[in-house]
Amino acid sequence: FQNIVAKHSSQFRGNAQHDALEFLLWLLDRMHEDLGAASPAQQSRGPAQVGAPPALGRDSGQPQGGHSRGCARSGDAPHPFPRSSLTCPHCLKQSNTFDPFLCISLPIPLRQTRALNVTLVLQCERWRFVRVGLAVPLLGTVADLRAMVAREGRIPPEQVILAELSPRGFLRSLADPEALRAAGEAAPVYAFQPPPARRAGCPRSLPASPAVPRPEGPRLLPSTARSSDCLHRAPGGRILLLLCNTAGTGPQLARFGPPLVLREERGVSWEQLQQNILAQLRGVLRGEVRPQGMGALFRIRLAGGSAPCTYLSPQDPRPLCHPAIDRALQLSGAGGPPHVRLTAEWDTSTKERLFGSIQEEVVQDAESVRRQQQAHGQQHSCTLDECFQLYTKEEQVRAPPGT
Repeated sequence: FQNIVAKHSSQFRGNAQHDALEFLLWLLDRMHEDLGAASPAQQSRGPAQVGAPPALGRDSGQPQGGHSRGCARSGDAPHPFPRSSLTCPHCLKQSNTFDPFLCISLPIPLRQTRALNVTLVLQCERWRFVRVGLAVPLLGTVADLRAMVAREGRIPPEQVILAELSPRGFLRSLADPEALRAAGEAAPVYAFQPPPARRAGCPRSLPASPAVPRPEGPRLLPSTARSSDCLHRAPGGRILLLLCNTAGTGPQLARFGPPLVLREERGVSWEQLQQNILAQLRGVLRGEVRPQGMGALFRIRLAGGSAPCTYLSPQDPRPLCHPAIDRALQLSGAGGPPHVRLTAEWDTSTKERLFGSIQEEVVQDAESVRRQQQAHGQQHSCTLDECFQLYTKEEQVRAPPGT
């Protein structure tokens, strides 16, 4: 077979490897010419065109009946003619072109989604911490992720706060216009639901308990902020706080306990703010803490602000009224309620005394995590029909600038 083919096409001579697609194109072209030459209409057209090379027979080198190969027209045999339509979006004028072809190169549809795990921190105790698996679009935005999380948690999208939380603390909050391609690569993504608005006259407090040994007061950095040192503003209004707890320094810095979502008054004092934080952590405390006379058990650092180390001062009567808090609210980004990310930095000895060896929160994996990992871990496959659908998909052609 190879010898017969090589006799009529020099490109297939020799024992080297040859391209199968080139052979199929050559074979279809020769069959098309032979079908045109064998038709009665083609034989009755007369002698070959002047200057056309004579056709060689398959078994001999003699010309065949005066017919010249290469002059068969496209109508001599069945031939596909795809229609290419171009419609102007302004005048709606349509232009159609028809071009014969022997083969087409079909595009292979690629996977349009990737698996992304999101930890939901909801207010319902049953679903307090649950990690869900989502198939997020590769070319989507954070707004798409917010809508998917809202459907998964059955909460309104405007209540979802998305943030990246690493084992060392908060990295950043995710804003709606951002692309999804980098979400979750630097740190796991957490979705927070704000607590319901608390009615006035119902303050939270810690129950009375035996006193905990008072630790040494934390050393505050020179960049410690006080609202009295900056702008004096009205303490009214409420603010959403995302807070995580860390212990240790340098490479040993590690997050422990669950991340918290608090809704606090702007005029709250340091002592009351600390009590509210401890009230949220009472489920992981070794014992109960006496609300009075316990001093500053931890430092509170503003995460993600313009200054790298902005600490709230325990001596500040209204620490949440500092202008750095306002700047952090403005930088929280579009999408979801405005919020401020805080980090409670505990001394290692104090953390061990109050919390023991507790580490990060325990998160339950939903069935969707395994399902999405399995679906996206398999090799992507497609059908021939999907390739044709992608090939014939309508696309918008943009004119080059200046035309």
